Amino acid sequence: MKIAQSLLYLLLVLSACTSPPDSTPGTASSNTSPVDMVYPLLDAANSRWFFFNSATRPFGMVNLSPDTQLGGAWGSGYRYDTDTIKGFSHIHAWQLSGVSVMPVVYEPGEEAAIMDDYYSRFDHAKETVTPGYHKVELERYSITTELSSTKRVGWHRYAFPGGQTAGLVLNLGGTLGPSGITGGNVQLSDDGLHFSGELINAPTRRRPKNCKVFFYAASNRKISKVHQGNEGRFLLEFPAEEKTDPTVLKIGISYTSINNAQLNLEIEAPGWDFDEIVNDSQREWNDLLGRIRVEGNTERQQRRFYTDLWHALQGRRVISDVNGAYPDNTGDQFRIGQIPLNEQGKPRFNHYNSDSFWGAQWTINTLWGLAYPDIYEEFVQSLLLYYQDGGLLPRGPSGGNYTHVMTGASSTPFVVSAFQKGIEGFDPELAYAAMKKNHLPGGTMGRAGYEHDSELGGGLEDYINKGFVPFPNPNGNFGFHQDGPSLTMEYAYQDWTLAQMAKALGKEEDYKYFLQRSGNYRNVFDKESGWMRPKDVTGKWKEPYDPYEYERSGFNESNGAQHTWFVPQDLNGLAELMGGREKAIQKLNSQFEQAAEMGFTSGDSHDRETHPEYRRVPINYGNQPSIQTLFVFNQLGRPDLNQYWTHQVIDSVYSGLTPYTGYNGDEDQGLMGSLAVLLKMGLFQMTGGTEENPVYQIGSPYFDKITIHLPEAYYPGGAFEIIARNRSGQNIYIDSASWAGKRLDALELRHKDIVQGGILQLNMSDKVE
Repeated sequence: MKIAQSLLYLLLVLSACTSPPDSTPGTASSNTSPVDMVYPLLDAANSRWFFFNSATRPFGMVNLSPDTQLGGAWGSGYRYDTDTIKGFSHIHAWQLSGVSVMPVVYEPGEEAAIMDDYYSRFDHAKETVTPGYHKVELERYSITTELSSTKRVGWHRYAFPGGQTAGLVLNLGGTLGPSGITGGNVQLSDDGLHFSGELINAPTRRRPKNCKVFFYAASNRKISKVHQGNEGRFLLEFPAEEKTDPTVLKIGISYTSINNAQLNLEIEAPGWDFDEIVNDSQREWNDLLGRIRVEGNTERQQRRFYTDLWHALQGRRVISDVNGAYPDNTGDQFRIGQIPLNEQGKPRFNHYNSDSFWGAQWTINTLWGLAYPDIYEEFVQSLLLYYQDGGLLPRGPSGGNYTHVMTGASSTPFVVSAFQKGIEGFDPELAYAAMKKNHLPGGTMGRAGYEHDSELGGGLEDYINKGFVPFPNPNGNFGFHQDGPSLTMEYAYQDWTLAQMAKALGKEEDYKYFLQRSGNYRNVFDKESGWMRPKDVTGKWKEPYDPYEYERSGFNESNGAQHTWFVPQDLNGLAELMGGREKAIQKLNSQFEQAAEMGFTSGDSHDRETHPEYRRVPINYGNQPSIQTLFVFNQLGRPDLNQYWTHQVIDSVYSGLTPYTGYNGDEDQGLMGSLAVLLKMGLFQMTGGTEENPVYQIGSPYFDKITIHLPEAYYPGGAFEIIARNRSGQNIYIDSASWAGKRLDALELRHKDIVQGGILQLNMSDKVE
């Protein structure tokens, strides 16, 4: 890279990372790139293993970053307030970890000691973090470390002090995040410039099978020997040099073989220009982030918006190699599968690991379906590949296997929404067959959370035969989240979405059957109390019953007050059960008033929902079950209340820009980031976009102008613009709305209209007319 380019890049990095997150508001320059607006340290103090991202590409197999806490899926990885780095791991994924590397310097004879004690303190003042890049100084060794990546290759650049023996400690054993690591080994090549190896992610409660990780590395500095230590640690030694050029290390990984790890490296990282890799990563992020442009409001709020959008485009990780090989762990024996190739001999799509799609109907369904249909299509193709391999459509796969994370058939609305939006890169008949199987005995719907060896925890047969899932489960305990009324409501909604696709495909009997099942939510509504309420197997209501009691009263990661509104397919029917629209509106508004006093969340992390002071929150925007409630007001005829409360929620929950604020510890791989983006754009889909020609509800935007560039390979319209005239912190109410110059009678647009391109103009006011 030329010196001028290097200086320009450094200035951009420093401006993006060193300015105080809560600095004086001001509108960002129109020339500022979206990637420069991202603040990767958001919520880093409350991080979980897969949350924090720095040196990674969109959905990259490699997610390279420092680890300051090693043990457990929660409270691990990069934790902002922990001042000690314990390695740089390449994998921070749903139930997966691996290939931790730490540069060190030491005296001859200290090899065993350094492998037992190699951690180093660091200072945030000497740290730079941007999308695709992480720089930090290891104080103990005076080593400046820089990290970047391609999709499958981690890049390291180390400035070692001269005159000392230097090396790399590879931690290929012990506990690393959510996994126990076993079977680690390393082989050094004869030329000393390459090394390779493998490790095993041992089974977890959620991922029931071993998952191997293979790696192949290249170094621009010769390694003289390998020392083996305790607990799977290895020390790769560089001979002492009085003056050293930066050491560059490239590590390709694979879930299939060392040969494929080597191929990933050779194809994605043939050269040695570290700075060019950083620049290329920035370009890739800019291409995706730049599909949405926001103007107006403050610079801080624009930075938070692009940080939210950045989170919406990662977390779920590629597991297939550049040649299309992928790990298939869905059967009795591990196998290496092969993605079909296109005419150019390249894989038709990538295969993915993923946390749950539980809540995706109100988040990535809408955002990806509008601005990122290419990404959406790949994920549907990947889900169907799991079905073809293992016979089930997953709701969250890890290591090429099912985890049965969370509940229900959460991938159904995701796939149906893609179909209804005209995303055509998959076989709809195959997709329908996969989803229908999940909704019947023997499918995924009948399994409780992480129920691997049985199908009794989900209560599906009672749901089919009795019209509701009993609580407690009369068959016993078979998994997590055996929460009868919330399962009943979830299944009913998912049945409704499947019915819509059955109708579109001309499957009339299926349509009628699943539509009838979608009304089962009525069977767990208690008219006397006015809440959804658990029933036991005999149909008797739970006594005593407290609708504000978190989880113990039969509601999955929520309470009865929050979950009562989980009827996106039939809110008018729910309102009738409550005594009419006015009573329903009054009830929901009261819940928001109570929730406002508690900040609309369950505290600063997911696990605090169980604490007495937080578990009684009536509306929770820190977790998925009640995140649709703002737009229930629109459905019931009170858009003004939607507009008012949306701004209250954004200001309280989704406006912070510090390591201590963000998503309250449960971002779930893009779900809450996507929600924040949608709320700030003023767009929402109550049904998850699963009806014919899906409806987008219009809310109150957080910016003066929003431009969504529609991918031309999928949509013909060029751009969809939202202009909020006279918008301000006080002018949050929509006085009138027009589309393509014509006044809208209702605050909604259809998918086929939006993708033709056009301008949605909103005239904003400080009062309700």
